[in-house]
Parts: sequence; C-alpha cells; structure tokens
Amino acid sequence: MAFTRRSFLAGLIGCPLCAAAARAEGAHAHWSYEDPQDWGAHDAAAQACAIGAEQSPIDLTGAVKAEVHGPKLAWKPQAFEIVNNGHTIQANAAPGGSATLDGRKYELKQFHFHTPSEHAINGERRAMEAHFVHAHAEGDLLVLGVLMIGGAPNKAFSAIMDVAPKEEGKATLRAPIDAAALLPKTRKFYRYQGSLTTPPCSEVVNWNVFAAPASVADDDITAFKALFPMNARPLQALHRRVVLRN
Repeated sequence: MAFTRRSFLAGLIGCPLCAAAARAEGAHAHWSYEDPQDWGAHDAAAQACAIGAEQSPIDLTGAVKAEVHGPKLAWKPQAFEIVNNGHTIQANAAPGGSATLDGRKYELKQFHFHTPSEHAINGERRAMEAHFVHAHAEGDLLVLGVLMIGGAPNKAFSAIMDVAPKEEGKATLRAPIDAAALLPKTRKFYRYQGSLTTPPCSEVVNWNVFAAPASVADDDITAFKALFPMNARPLQALHRRVVLRN
C-alpha cells in the first residue's frame, strides 16, 4: 500500500529526477518560505507538499539503533559553480562525483544550504544545514544532511561564501574545493525515508543526516543570513515512519 501511495505521489510530480536536475541548473518555481503551508495549493505538481505522509524535514527523535552502513562517497575536488537561485546558495557539481548505498550508485548533482537547520535533533535546530543531493538513474534521490554551527572556520564554506552572488546569478569558485571538507569528522547518522524540502516535495528521498554538526565561521553564517534570513521549511509529522540510527 505504501508503494502504491508513493508511486501516486511520484506520478503527480511527473519526473523527480528532472526536477532535481532543474534545481541543479538553478531553475526554480514561484514559491516562498513565507507560506510553506500553501505550497501544495500554488501548483498542481506540488500536491505532495500538502497531502504527502512522508514529508521532510522532521525532528530526529526516538530513533531505533540499527546495523546500517553509511553511503560510500566518491567525490572529487572541483571549482563548483556557485548559484544564488533566489532561495539558497547552491553549488552545482560537474559529472563524476557519486555516493553508493546498498549497491546503488547515485550521482552528486549539487549541494545547498538552509538557515536555520531544517532537521532538528531531539527538538534542537542548529544555525544552518547543508544538503548534498545525489540522483539515481531510476529517479530516487539520496541526500546527505549536515547540521552546521558557528565556531572554527571551514575553508570550503568560506570559499563558497566569498564568491556567492548577492543577487540571483552565478559565479565560479576561484580554486577547487573538496566538498567532503564540509562533513563532520564523526560519521554517525540518522536515516529515514522522506521528501524534498522544497516544492514539489517529491517523496523519493533516502535521507542520511549526520548526528554531529560541522563547524563553520560565525562570519560566514552571518554572510549567508544576510542573503537568506530564513529559508527552512517547518518540521513535518513523522506519521508511521521509523528513524534509524547507526
């Protein structure tokens, strides 16, 4: 029954992978963080935002300990294209980076940022959150979530914010960075089935959110908030889903 519902919602979206690819290109629909409760009413293709039962983000609480392994990452340093798409700062990846989970290979498409963090852990949200979006050829997505706190500087995030356009537009990093530098050293994580956190809210995401936060400079957080004071979707109901923790 769950498969039937997920298939129905995927059908409403039409092509989740195409939607993810469009975001990787910097395209975006006309929606706002001022009225997230109405996202499903604005666009027939975003009905999952209103009727979905596996929506993201969530409060990661009451997790069940399990013997689950994290994705194997094969990213490569590159001079990412940095985009201000009107909703966030996004780094578009060139082909070649990937993550493999349970024998399935997903290509790294892009990563982007939210403030405050979209996910909460035991009710606590952090200053920011990074999402590393990977797509499988069959249309499902693997997204790594990294909560971010102010503290020790992170050279990779600083390099991104140094060139991030203040208005909608694109720029290129001055030198290659390793996106893995944005990940926390402790790799314990939470896993659950959920959705995109922006329209069309497709319920096609295998979420892996790291339990430990990554530290970045307070000045870089301030610079991001100057562009996007708030770009986080409200927490969604867990419903009948189970959150796993390794």
